[in-house]
Amino acid sequence: MSERKCVSYKVLVGLEIHVQLATKTKMFTGVANASGAMKPGETPPEPNTAVDEQIMAFPGVLPVMNKRAVEYSIMTGLALGCEIARFSKWDRKSYYYPDLPKNYQISQYDLPLCNQGSFEIASEDGTPKTIRIRRAHLEEDAGKLLHEAPGGYAIDFSIVDLNRAGTPLLEIVTEPDLTTPKEVATFGQELQKLVQFLGVSEGQMQLGHMRFEPNINVHITDQNGEVFKTAITEIKNLNSFSVLERATAYEIRRQIHQWEQTGNLGRKSTYGWDDAKEETFLQREKEEAHDYRYFPDPDLMPVEVSDAWLMELKGQVGELPAARRKRYADSLGLNATDAASLAADKSAGDFFEGIVEKGIPAKRASVLMEALREMSNERALRIVDIGIAPDHLAEVGKLIESGKIAASKEVTKKVLDALLGTGKTVAAPNTVAELAQTLGLVQTTDTAAIDAAIDAVLATNPKPLEDYKSGKQSAMGALVGMVMKSARGMNAKLVQERLKEKLG
Repeated sequence: MSERKCVSYKVLVGLEIHVQLATKTKMFTGVANASGAMKPGETPPEPNTAVDEQIMAFPGVLPVMNKRAVEYSIMTGLALGCEIARFSKWDRKSYYYPDLPKNYQISQYDLPLCNQGSFEIASEDGTPKTIRIRRAHLEEDAGKLLHEAPGGYAIDFSIVDLNRAGTPLLEIVTEPDLTTPKEVATFGQELQKLVQFLGVSEGQMQLGHMRFEPNINVHITDQNGEVFKTAITEIKNLNSFSVLERATAYEIRRQIHQWEQTGNLGRKSTYGWDDAKEETFLQREKEEAHDYRYFPDPDLMPVEVSDAWLMELKGQVGELPAARRKRYADSLGLNATDAASLAADKSAGDFFEGIVEKGIPAKRASVLMEALREMSNERALRIVDIGIAPDHLAEVGKLIESGKIAASKEVTKKVLDALLGTGKTVAAPNTVAELAQTLGLVQTTDTAAIDAAIDAVLATNPKPLEDYKSGKQSAMGALVGMVMKSARGMNAKLVQERLKEKLG
């Protein structure tokens, strides 16, 4: 038998993404959603406390549908360009596992809420690439099975925490349109930005709000031009973009190597990821749909979406990040980096637009937002929670535009820090200006005083003056610095203009 050799190959990856929705309560009961609604820094509840009779599957307890979870799912489907089903139902997916007390999961099988969409990402060469969305269906999450005790203590048995059980979970399934590990990670990152932008999920990977399961197979062309297709393998529960990329890359190599060494194309299987060893490992052969014995849930009514309800949810989705990013770049003249940063965060973008509406040029408003973002990061708060309103930043912008204070991030932060110190949440029109004056940040625009300071510097510093006249443009910066140092509170831009005028 001749040696097998992979001459070229084509990768096909489809993603299954589980997104925990940030509703106040769980999917089919009024108990608090302690998992999906948790924010970074919050202390999780004690194990098995965010549960009730429905989660514990007590006899005779019935599920009650969470309307907001259905709405969040439809909003996500709309943002992904999906067709929204006007009629969908609930199904029972039967399997036994210790973290699923009912022995079945309430899910959607043949009639999901969302079908046939698409989502655009940037491919590795920067060109747009469309990834088809097969479906997005809503279900309840299972609990969490732990194999070591809290605090890292080793145990020889498993324990279960049911706080996560019943959390609303949107499962998004793509077609196998992703072709590189980098593309797979990029898709995950862009989807995270989208669900955070919509406000439907906190999207925090470290808190388990998003979990990724790539389905991977490879079409291998050998030295004779014959094509061999490996079996699809699914890698379960990856919860970081780095791991998602590395696990996908390893599995591609593993499948090719296995074929070259044995000729074995594998069987449809489920794999796990060992982060310490940087490799995938076989868990079990893949189940088929009939193994789960799906049947309609008799305790829940179907979901019927009316025209009026759908229009209302379309209004809540609003302008999506891609459209907003394009508008910021094309209409407002922001560079690509600033446009992308503001468009990715809905609350920050809305804040930015509030400044622009007050008459501040977009590029100036973007610089002001950068100062505010630094302040929010320093305080571990969201921009909208820091206590600064768009009016505040617009007033700072007006002072900068008029030349009354320096156009620097440091000066902006000093004014805003002082404003926060006053305890005010809404500034009177003159509050910001008064604070700038009190802090000694207001610059003089008195041309007579500036001219006098320039004359004094020129009279006592002939060397930089000679350098400038001989063509050394850097000497202008030195002269401006000398004038600014000689008399505090000068407007640097005006000093430079007056210097140039005097020197011809």
